[in-house]
Amino acid sequence: MRDSLRELTVELGDRSYPIVIGQGLLGSYDLSSFVSGSQVMIVTNETVAPLYLESARACFPGKQVDTVVLPDGEKYKDWQTLNRIFDGLLEKRHSRKTTLVALGGGVIGDMTGFAAASYQRGVSFIQIPTTLLSQVDSSVGGKTGINHPLGKNMIGAFHQPEVVLIDTDSLRSLSPREVSAGLAEIIKYGLIRDTDFLAWLEQEITSLIDLETAALVEAIYRSCACKADVVAKDEREGGLRAILNLGHTFGHAIETFAGYGNWLHGEAVGTGMMMAADLSLRQGMITEEDRARVVCIIERAKLPGLAPVGMSPDDFLRLMAVDKKNVDGSLRLVLLRRLGDAVVTDAVDMRELDATLRVFCSEV
Repeated sequence: MRDSLRELTVELGDRSYPIVIGQGLLGSYDLSSFVSGSQVMIVTNETVAPLYLESARACFPGKQVDTVVLPDGEKYKDWQTLNRIFDGLLEKRHSRKTTLVALGGGVIGDMTGFAAASYQRGVSFIQIPTTLLSQVDSSVGGKTGINHPLGKNMIGAFHQPEVVLIDTDSLRSLSPREVSAGLAEIIKYGLIRDTDFLAWLEQEITSLIDLETAALVEAIYRSCACKADVVAKDEREGGLRAILNLGHTFGHAIETFAGYGNWLHGEAVGTGMMMAADLSLRQGMITEEDRARVVCIIERAKLPGLAPVGMSPDDFLRLMAVDKKNVDGSLRLVLLRRLGDAVVTDAVDMRELDATLRVFCSEV
């Protein structure tokens, strides 16, 4: 059903690539023109493989298509699981002309991209994200990597895909919890860059929860367009791109404390964005009305409103100290100057930060 097909480009000079969004693309969209050699290695997981692997194979007519099927879950985003991708490539004798294909959510996309950046010092890869969160965030922009026990996404590389193929039909297999997690990243774009989009989301959030195709295509397109614009201006997060991490410093601390996979990434980011809005209000940046809008839209997306039970302000501070945005030991956070305008700052009043942490730590 190509009537709803939308396309845009991530503008990175000779490394620019298209994002193709629509319904019914898996199995019918020919991706072979994005493969320079004869070999393709699809990397997926045990949950996604029975649903979409054969359809993904059909996107590469005339190519040698091999597969690596990994266990499913954030807890497997580590060196040991990454090495299984290299094992598969070497066992099947894939050359430096091979193309890796990430078929799955953010964990698969991040690990496959990192493997592509590393195998024979860099090979091509393609993103086919199958979760809402990965479709609007991790599949676009070239950030790849794995987790370390002390911090999320601390080991990785920047490596851009050749193309991102987004089939909204893949969202039908998601749980309501996974849909809500994806909505967190969509809401983020409205908060940091586009208040018109935020207002649209306030009207359409129920349609998105119900997975209505037209609303999904529009939300995914506008989210990807926002991220593509930011990445084109700041590919390697030298400045502007860091605003895409609204709520993420708080959120990554939550994920690490809870144990990778116990909180979905989007759930942690949703709570983190509420925390960022609360701190922005305390620092005199946004109004109470603005903060209330942030909380309302996140709650309507059915995301959690408090940190995990047992997590303390000290836990937050300890885990937030291990964050890629920090410079020379100084804590840097993404806050809201106003809705639609985010800023990365190290001018954080620690007393106000402590007050915010205490509000969101349920046992304090």
